[in-house]
Amino acid sequence: MKDLAIVIKLMMVEKKDVFLSILLGFTAGIAAVGLFASSGYLISKAALMPPIYALTVMIALLKLFGFARALSRYGERYFSHRATFTILSNLRVSFYEKLEPLAPGIFQKYRSGDLLSRIVGDVESLQNFFLRVFYPPIVLVIVFLSTIFFLSFYSVYIALVIFLGLLLTGFIVPAIFAWKQRKLLSKVREQRGELSTEVTELLYGFRDLKIYQKLAGKEEQLVKAADSYLKEQEREGVQAMFNQSVNSFASLFVSWMVLALGAFLVVEGDLNGLFLAMLVMISLTVFENATPMAVFPNHLEDSRRAAKRLYSVVKDEKKVNGTDSLEPLPFGKALDVELEKVSFTFPDEPRITLNEISLRLSAGSKTAIVGPSGSGKSTVLQLLLKIQEADSGSVRIGGIPISQIEQENLWESMNVVLQENHFFYGSIRDNLLLAGEELEDTALLSALAKVRLDYFALEDQVLEKGENLSGGEKQRLAIARAMLKGSRLWLLDEPTSSVDVLTEKTIFHHLFEQAKDDTLVLVSHRLTGLEKMDQIIVMEQGRIVESGSYTELMERKGYFYEMKQIEKSVFM
Repeated sequence: MKDLAIVIKLMMVEKKDVFLSILLGFTAGIAAVGLFASSGYLISKAALMPPIYALTVMIALLKLFGFARALSRYGERYFSHRATFTILSNLRVSFYEKLEPLAPGIFQKYRSGDLLSRIVGDVESLQNFFLRVFYPPIVLVIVFLSTIFFLSFYSVYIALVIFLGLLLTGFIVPAIFAWKQRKLLSKVREQRGELSTEVTELLYGFRDLKIYQKLAGKEEQLVKAADSYLKEQEREGVQAMFNQSVNSFASLFVSWMVLALGAFLVVEGDLNGLFLAMLVMISLTVFENATPMAVFPNHLEDSRRAAKRLYSVVKDEKKVNGTDSLEPLPFGKALDVELEKVSFTFPDEPRITLNEISLRLSAGSKTAIVGPSGSGKSTVLQLLLKIQEADSGSVRIGGIPISQIEQENLWESMNVVLQENHFFYGSIRDNLLLAGEELEDTALLSALAKVRLDYFALEDQVLEKGENLSGGEKQRLAIARAMLKGSRLWLLDEPTSSVDVLTEKTIFHHLFEQAKDDTLVLVSHRLTGLEKMDQIIVMEQGRIVESGSYTELMERKGYFYEMKQIEKSVFM
């Protein structure tokens, strides 16, 4: 229920529409009771054949109640749905504000299809919280209490029966079904997430599945997920229909009780028979407001589960983004980087990824981090990008602890090229303008020329995830984007692993020329072209085993020297 409290807090931002929905819902309910009460009285009165003028007032009142009911019901629908759509908008914005600081680390905990299901499906499920869970019980109680107060002037016993009917249909029956719904542990949300995950993996992995002839097995998993989702939906639908049937039966039973008790009171002379039809019509009408309570347990449990699934994703938001004092990094200045006895282990991994590493990169220096795969090179960059947080030790950038640097400010100060870079559906220009919307076409074309992509026009199309680009073209486009950004700290993770040697030489020439006064960190498997580096850090199994300039390491004839000899024997 703690997660639903967050939804309620966001909902009360629209308190004006919430109040108007409740007010107009009450007006529509009372007008309906008045309409049928006056109809019942008019039928009884007309049976006595009074003069027509005696019925004129009742007929006019009947029309008034009819207009009031129609207008109030329209107003209730209008304001309640407007409130719902605004609440959903607030909910999406609030959730995104909590989710965004967790990216991209969030993808290590949740599969993309499951995230999509939560962000879209669970948010949509919460639209029923206000319409089906929050305000209908409030309207029900107000309408019933007002009706019971009115009936008490005619018969306290009938008013008491209606009150017991309120408790039965409005609270006892829904409470029983809510308890049963909890025990059933409906898994519609989970099954929808599983289905979304299977669909996403099938679409993104279609080619690999086809190549390795595993498509049939994946399709079978998808069919099973779809069947499970349909079965859960069917079970939930059957439960909702059963709830509604039981509630309707209870309502009709109370109305029969009112009729029997009213007839008995008329026979005993304790009630004027003229009002019997009116009281029965009131009992039939007032329980229409109890109809939404039949589906109340389903929607309550659905909303509770949707809120729980949604906010479980961002429950660590304070841990990641919460800090008492944030310090801005100096703008337009080369930054030094320092790691002191930093250790890190990925969640649920027994192997230590980084084991008490310490290094210092002075402002304006050029540093290469090399080593075999799995040695922890890319993890160092993840710590500097604040994608991961060190288990122990300290990370400082520009002399400021990284925990005291806002993530947006940190990324703004960096030019980053990772092993996998995202490209959006659009044009070459659209993807380059991510570096700065104010950039002119001449600057964009110049950057493309520096990475030997000048055969592209700025209007050329880029498909989703850069599907129409080769691996080398993706890397070069990412480097061009980093060059255009123009920050003073460069983090490059295997930026030219898919680029030929001659193109790589040209790119590094332009890159080092632009970054000559900047701090640059290059992670690489290749050991060629590192002669210009001020410092080379050699890593193995999460430890720094050597560090120094290229000449120093070659003269030392240690680990780096051996790696260099192996590289020469392989490629020469």
